[in-house]
Amino acid sequence: MDSLVTIIFVSIVVVLLAAVYFMPTWVAWKMRHHNVVAIGVLNLLAGWTFIGWVGALVWSLTRNKPGRAV
Repeated sequence: MDSLVTIIFVSIVVVLLAAVYFMPTWVAWKMRHHNVVAIGVLNLLAGWTFIGWVGALVWSLTRNKPGRAV
């Protein structure tokens, strides 16, 4: 029974960490950013560094091109 609880706990932690890790990509997608693919690639490849993750998050929060829906 203890191993089942451990597996469930570890699974929940992994899902939560993945959600935080890919948050910049999700924000860009929700804001319909015109560079969502590039932000996702940056997040995937450099997000493991704090600077890469913050850079992707800041980029995802920048304004879209004029005339594009936000």
